[in-house]
Amino acid sequence: MGNEREQGKPMDAGACLVPRKDFPVFENWPDLVYLDNAATTHKPAAVLRRVDEFYRRTYANVHRGVYRLAEEATAAYEEARRQVAEFIGCDDTGELIFTRGTTEGINLVAAVLDSLVQDGDEVLVTALEHHSNLIPWQQLCTRRSLKLKVCPITPDGDLDLDALERMLTPRTRVVAFAMASNALGTVVPAVKVIAAARQAGAVTVVDAAQSVPCMPTAVSELGCDFLVFSGHKMLGPMGIGALYGRREILEKLPPYMTGGEMISTVSWDGAEWAELPHKFEAGTPNAAGAVGLAEAIRYLQGIGMEKIWAHEMDLARKAREVLEGIRGVRVLGCPATYCGIVSFVVSGIHPHDLAQFLARENVAVRAGHLCAQPLLRALGVDAVTRVSFYVYNDYADVEKMAEALEKAIRFFRHDV
Repeated sequence: MGNEREQGKPMDAGACLVPRKDFPVFENWPDLVYLDNAATTHKPAAVLRRVDEFYRRTYANVHRGVYRLAEEATAAYEEARRQVAEFIGCDDTGELIFTRGTTEGINLVAAVLDSLVQDGDEVLVTALEHHSNLIPWQQLCTRRSLKLKVCPITPDGDLDLDALERMLTPRTRVVAFAMASNALGTVVPAVKVIAAARQAGAVTVVDAAQSVPCMPTAVSELGCDFLVFSGHKMLGPMGIGALYGRREILEKLPPYMTGGEMISTVSWDGAEWAELPHKFEAGTPNAAGAVGLAEAIRYLQGIGMEKIWAHEMDLARKAREVLEGIRGVRVLGCPATYCGIVSFVVSGIHPHDLAQFLARENVAVRAGHLCAQPLLRALGVDAVTRVSFYVYNDYADVEKMAEALEKAIRFFRHDV
């Protein structure tokens, strides 16, 4: 197994999808079992080289200079936009707005949709949401006297679609939901949710932070109005993400930020906004991050998104199977469709203590409320331990995690 991990030879069940030598972090931390991919992913050397190359050979402010260096920087930035748009099935690059990440994208949408709502309207979210797809809507509801409604989940952790349809009303203006839960790994049937919301006349906002990195995604097939995701969760740099928005809606909405780049003309009395997508990209953009994200996409496409999703589901299934066989471990949720995320609690051991012990065994996991406090409270816990997988993980990582976990249980508890 060790040689397969390093050389990426057979793509057998449970084997890494890529050579671990592609990722410099594993050269510096050869014993690392990295299972915190839902928080952020490590970068292949190809992405690091591309960002370095941009700064060394093509760096200038984009959309401004007419000299060759600036023109090449602009061309690289816009080519990155084209690649990102194509990756999510968006044919119109004017609908693809670069952001700092998912959080900024959702805040942008929640802020500009202020112009489309009236006091007494409703916003519907789900019980699966990350705080980033909850708090911006709470703020909008407070600001405009709207009603926030929360669609519940089933005991297995799936979205309750019957409840969702009952909760939609003619006053529902926004339906915002995570396509994949960062806490339970639940994959929501987005097409069904979007169709129901559209029938009710609501705008749909999809938090795809956990789904775009591992699942084939096409906004043209989903039919959503907005979709947001982050680069750092899919092998790209931190500080870059994207917002897809349907042109006909974006053109009606005011800008989120104002300043340079997002205007066509300015006078002392006012301003006119630039064409899409620039109306929503005020200031100097993270061009290096954009080209790094495009390079990460090329790397992922070289593997195949269908293969990545199957790999994540296989590792999550294996982890769930192993965890459920360990005395005192409770795995949260058992959704019908899931990605590579499994959360659990261990009787008598606080998740933070457990995570620290696992860290001593070179197993990196996440512990805490996972920015999903309302969801965890509904499940009867305040904190959990989470393992999450990606392309460079394999069955050996699951086994090492389980061995370290059993060692931790023997250390903390004397009744086993």
